[in-house]
Amino acid sequence: MNAGDPGGVRVSEEERSFVEAARREKRAALEAAGVPAFAYRFERSHRAADAVEAYQDDMGENGPEVAVAGRIAELRSHGKTTFLKLEDGSGRIQIYLRRDQLGDAYDVLTHLDLDDHVGVAGRLFRTRTGEVTVRAGSLTLLSKSLRPLPRGKTQDGGADGSVTYGGLSDPEVRYRQRYADLAVHREVRAVFQLRARAIGWIRRYLDDLGFLEVETPVLQPLYGGAAARPFTTHHNALDMPLYLRIADELYLKRLLVGGLERVYEIGHDFRNEGMDRTHNPEFTMLEAYQAYGDYHDMMALVEGLVSGVIQECLGTLRIERYGTTLDFTPPFARIQFIEGVRERCGLDLRTATDEEMRALLRSRGNAGEDLATLTGGRLQDEVFKTVLEPHLVQPTFVLDYPKPLSPLAKEHRDDPALTERFELFVGARELANAFSELNDPDDQRRRFEDQVRQRAAGNEETQPHDMDYIRALEYGMPPAGGVGIGIDRLIMLIADQPSIRDVILFPAMRPEG
Repeated sequence: MNAGDPGGVRVSEEERSFVEAARREKRAALEAAGVPAFAYRFERSHRAADAVEAYQDDMGENGPEVAVAGRIAELRSHGKTTFLKLEDGSGRIQIYLRRDQLGDAYDVLTHLDLDDHVGVAGRLFRTRTGEVTVRAGSLTLLSKSLRPLPRGKTQDGGADGSVTYGGLSDPEVRYRQRYADLAVHREVRAVFQLRARAIGWIRRYLDDLGFLEVETPVLQPLYGGAAARPFTTHHNALDMPLYLRIADELYLKRLLVGGLERVYEIGHDFRNEGMDRTHNPEFTMLEAYQAYGDYHDMMALVEGLVSGVIQECLGTLRIERYGTTLDFTPPFARIQFIEGVRERCGLDLRTATDEEMRALLRSRGNAGEDLATLTGGRLQDEVFKTVLEPHLVQPTFVLDYPKPLSPLAKEHRDDPALTERFELFVGARELANAFSELNDPDDQRRRFEDQVRQRAAGNEETQPHDMDYIRALEYGMPPAGGVGIGIDRLIMLIADQPSIRDVILFPAMRPEG
């Protein structure tokens, strides 16, 4: 390790300033010697892991020529010889450098630090300690690191293995400086590689079922499709307010009217709400709509999608999460909203008064200040969340929600007080929400009007009255099933991550300072 480099150990601002100043002095010395501190490109033949795989023991000292590039992760100088570990996205490989082979280029090493990017070309061999190594024939500085990464310092812990001290461990710093988090934590990179793999599989699954991927507006003149408060902005040229979408639903169903019979979108939605372990104001949602289907078709689609992506990513349908074994073998369990609540607490939400629901909630420890202001469907939802939701650990579809909770769902064909809606819960968390889609424009108008009345009574998360959407329905929308799946929560489950911030590259944060 070069003098003055803290090696990732936690240092004071004064010490860090000294280290960064030393690195800038090295940059100046390099450039004075005609060595660019920031190259344009490097022709790489192998990634580190591929180079290691390319060597066979019978090759001896005459392994294949390779050109590798990456960060310097370790650096040990012994006068006329130097060993360094080069790290790229695939792993690490050892580099052996000798003055008698590199000539004057060897002097560049005195100005290198941990975390610099370099390119090395040379022949592979295996050292006496058994490590596949590149015998450097050339060394090129690709990018000078002017600020040391907080890698931490690893010490031998004896029988307990190695221990790392002083690395990047503060979650707030890791989320804010995700670039550093990714650079020093290979396991964090693996989470986002897994995320990309899962989303790619989901796309192929829907494509193979004949769904068309589309893109709908993020900036909308009227938000809708969910119970949430929007972010508001202003369009200068049109001199009008616009909203960041809270859901894709109403635009995707307009496409069913237009004859695109199976559509889906994987995109960002935005909700101006609080943040916790399962909520971020910007999040990724999959929404899919299928003409001539209903919520039973959506249940089959969701079972296939969720079980399939878990099998693809984890190689099994039985996984250890939340202190138990979750089994994603279809069919998933099914329970009805009204009956499920009644079985848990004895209260029948069909006939319960608002005061009876409030009394139940207070008896279960829910004594929020706003409880007295909740009425009707909002109280039913609160009872469900308090009484039944915490017990939905195994993959479970909850079916047939009360109508006040579902302004965009079709009335249940056997019970006009309910809607044909389900939500999928895993680990007591909602993963998916689906309807037999309401396509009667007059019924939809009445539902919108009821939402307007709820807003006037103080509910800020109601669905606005969208007259253009009513007009679209009046042209005729086929019967359809639709579903929304929270991609971030699904990735939390697959990657076994405790917070939504752990699966979003750059989660929302307060400004520094």
